[in-house]
Amino acid sequence: MHGNSRNSMTRILISILLLGPVAFGQRYCDYVRPLTGTNKMGHTYPGATVPFGGVQLSPETDTLPYEVNGKYNKDVYKYCAGYQYTDKTIVGFAHTHFSGTGHSDLGDFLIMPTTGALQLNPGTVDQPTSGYRSGFSHSTETASPNYYSVLLDRYNIKAELTTTTRVGVHRYTFPATQDAHIILDAVYGIYNYPDKNVWTYMRVENDSMVTGYRQTNGWGRTRTVYFAMKFSKPFASYGFQNGSKKQVYKGFWRKFDQEHNFPEMAGTHIRAYFNFGTTTNEQLTVKFALSPVSTANALLNMNAEATGRSFDEIRKTGEDAWEKELSKTKITADKEVMKNFYTALYHTYINPTVYTDVNSDYMGLDRNVHQAEGFTNYTTFSLWDTYRALHPLLNLLQPARNSDMISSMLAHYDQSVHHMLPVWSNSANENWCMIGYHSVSAIADAVIKGTYKGDANKALEACIATANHDQFEGIGDYRRLGYVPEDKSGASVSKTLEYAYDDWCIAQMARKMGNEEVYNTFSKRAEYYKNVFDASTGFMRPRLSNGNFKKDFDVLNTDEAGYIEGNAWNYSLYVPHAPEAMIGLMGGNKRFVAHLDSLFTMQLPDSFFAHTEDITRDGIIGNYVHGNEPSHHVAYLYNHAGAAWKTQERVRMIMQKMYHPQPDGLSGNDDCGQMSAWYIFSALGFYPIAPGSDRYELGSPAIQTATVQMENGKTLMITAKNQSDKNVYVHDVILNGKPLNRTYITHSELTGGGELVYVMGSKPKKK
Repeated sequence: MHGNSRNSMTRILISILLLGPVAFGQRYCDYVRPLTGTNKMGHTYPGATVPFGGVQLSPETDTLPYEVNGKYNKDVYKYCAGYQYTDKTIVGFAHTHFSGTGHSDLGDFLIMPTTGALQLNPGTVDQPTSGYRSGFSHSTETASPNYYSVLLDRYNIKAELTTTTRVGVHRYTFPATQDAHIILDAVYGIYNYPDKNVWTYMRVENDSMVTGYRQTNGWGRTRTVYFAMKFSKPFASYGFQNGSKKQVYKGFWRKFDQEHNFPEMAGTHIRAYFNFGTTTNEQLTVKFALSPVSTANALLNMNAEATGRSFDEIRKTGEDAWEKELSKTKITADKEVMKNFYTALYHTYINPTVYTDVNSDYMGLDRNVHQAEGFTNYTTFSLWDTYRALHPLLNLLQPARNSDMISSMLAHYDQSVHHMLPVWSNSANENWCMIGYHSVSAIADAVIKGTYKGDANKALEACIATANHDQFEGIGDYRRLGYVPEDKSGASVSKTLEYAYDDWCIAQMARKMGNEEVYNTFSKRAEYYKNVFDASTGFMRPRLSNGNFKKDFDVLNTDEAGYIEGNAWNYSLYVPHAPEAMIGLMGGNKRFVAHLDSLFTMQLPDSFFAHTEDITRDGIIGNYVHGNEPSHHVAYLYNHAGAAWKTQERVRMIMQKMYHPQPDGLSGNDDCGQMSAWYIFSALGFYPIAPGSDRYELGSPAIQTATVQMENGKTLMITAKNQSDKNVYVHDVILNGKPLNRTYITHSELTGGGELVYVMGSKPKKK
């Protein structure tokens, strides 16, 4: 999740009907549903991007402010990605988005084509013709990997979008008119408020080229994006409007008529326009390149990736890039699983995003320009979410790219004045969102599995420095007391448990590298989870700085109760690195299995939902909240309590109830791919409950066959014999002809290739 919110995204369905199991040889892009999202909220954008692309070009359906009358506007949460499936109007197409987050930013450089009288405000839902917005219908809306199109009903303009890694490409088909306009709105933004736009500058280079930049102060508080915009035909005239009322001093620029055909535009609330005459069905193409560094680099990016190439050529290149990545993992399954699987795989290959120009320049956390030497620099690290399954999935399926992401985290550390690894970073900014120091987990997982190609000693140094940063989120008290005290730092139980897991990851790295001193120190810290376990209740419970447990304690409370995005029921199960020890604390296998059963079957009172902005009954199973990441490993804990058959049963139930190829198809925010990564692993039949280990817990595969092409040249074949909706129980697991008489498989066994066979049945095999 992101921020204090959680649940949702929305996307559009591509109407392809599949009948029965699907054979190899299909085009896997066709199974992606880029408009499938979550739980009626709409937190994913449905537009065009290439795998891990730095541009995410998407429609925006409203312009709600972050605050109203000085108070947080709860409805803005629905627009974390700018798009709501239930909306009836589009206000334009912006170039940067987060995929399925519960807090947001971005939405840079909104473009809207219009005809008729020029209007330079977006209007409102109640009065759409008071501005430039247009109605649209899902019947004319199409979305597929790296392509989006829709008819803007008000103007009879067909809008089409596609991208390269660093360039958004628009194609608008106009009716015949002498009053065609392209509006470039630099006021619009996601989670917007009056002071978010710090400055915008645009420069008209010639009759078809515009460059400039935009500075914003949002979730990323010091953020600048540079652009170069190229039209396929000259504009007849142009101008802008500055909506700011605060700029008292205007200098001697006032001697010019700056708002009409003046080649420089500057201000805090700039909306520019470019006028054209068009003939019937004339197509106007706009190429819009981004750079984190300069307008010169934006031009370099455009020339390298888009100049001299048509819209259709660029679209096909992007589609082929998606097909190449998606087809590395080929499955056969029933039609819904096929759609869910490739939609999920698509989601997991969106973030993190490339944050490097074609010449390897990027903006650093220190606000200086750096060169990415020997790696591609990435951004959009939602690590509280993605350390759990997304980075382990990339470590398995995209290890070289994941290694570059680790190098990007270490570059962040080098440039950080706090000498810390990223917590939640984007666009050369640390957002400090959520808890823990989970870069450690992503780094340790890559080091342990041998996929990180950089300096492991430097990586360990950065992990230790981050874990010892006493000023961050109660770490000083955690090191001194062995837990985070609730009276000093909120969400104290969650922090203690997550720090203990991260410390275990550091210990595993140190052991692999032969550093016994660090291994011993952090192994001891990894046991600090025991210090918040209350034997009298059987739950993890907040403690105060005087050593006492907090008196007011409700195991169902999620509001300021010592936890974040969860309660005592959920978080008491978060000891992924020592599940057997945790089970022992909670009374042994029999009592623990009964406890887990209760989690999945209990009925929550209505009061449980009183303080949850984004969780509703349709996003939970009992008290198991799949839409919140702390629960993602829970179903696999039965494996450690001698009841693996219940893991198999629960995992298949979660896949069937929480994932659907529909506009409200997910139970919670996709959170930059974490929700989808859970599905990919689980559908293949295994899941990493403790990244930093080489183990994956076995579950119940939802596919019939899978062929996974590893980067090392090896191929893993997975077969689930007799697999069906009823045959969810695993009777035997056979790896390369030999029975795998345990409930886990290792990373080297998977990447070594060969054949993994599950033999399925309708009744549990309890021994």
